[in-house]
Amino acid sequence: MKVTFLGTGTSMGVPVAGGFGHTSQDPRDFRYRCSVWVETDETSVIIDIGPEFRLQTLRSNIKRIDVLLITHEHNDHVAGLDDLRPFNYQQNAVIPAYTTASCKRSIIHRFHYMFGPEKVPGSADIDLRLMPEPIDFQDIRITPLPIKHGQLDILGFRLNDFSYVTDASAVPDETLPLIQGSKVAVLSGLRWGPKHPTHMTIPEAVEVAQKLGVPQTYIVHMSSHVVHEEVERRLPQGINLAYDGLTLTV
Repeated sequence: MKVTFLGTGTSMGVPVAGGFGHTSQDPRDFRYRCSVWVETDETSVIIDIGPEFRLQTLRSNIKRIDVLLITHEHNDHVAGLDDLRPFNYQQNAVIPAYTTASCKRSIIHRFHYMFGPEKVPGSADIDLRLMPEPIDFQDIRITPLPIKHGQLDILGFRLNDFSYVTDASAVPDETLPLIQGSKVAVLSGLRWGPKHPTHMTIPEAVEVAQKLGVPQTYIVHMSSHVVHEEVERRLPQGINLAYDGLTLTV
């Protein structure tokens, strides 16, 4: 299984609009909105589809999407849905998308022109499905991971031995066993501090990673105040910051 980090930044991206906040010349500190591409011999999976998705597909040479997984309905995770159109045209197929009930409602409301009697010809074709339990999709076992994002119930996803969690304010105790046993885990860490009401800090993500005991953990969803080289030196062995374009074999 090959994993490519398409984006590792917060909802504002890094650097932020207007150039506010910390700026860096290190390419690892240039972060599109969070998204990841998982490839196996049979299947191409995208997790989250933010506003830079078109650019992410070009940068990583994505040619096929078999299934889309959406963690939640915030703009930085769904704004790129329109960019599925060329994949629909090339594949001549509807793309299934799995998510939560609240996210499904939000997408149908905000992208009403893609659905039902209001559907505009040529608009993106996605089949929105709820994901209450694990499914087998071709050669991948996909397990939903219930996560808290402030007061919002969202999902992470485990794909075979790879677990992906972003925008978490907490990982519930009952979710930890669903991640344990993975070879690689991804957790979100907004910044080193101070605490945030809807996102884990990096030290909080490290604490969760140590509970999980997964051999390798990567941190994503980092703000412009996270300088890769500086923070990387402070992390324990087996826990690293991800960066855009990082590719793993799991």
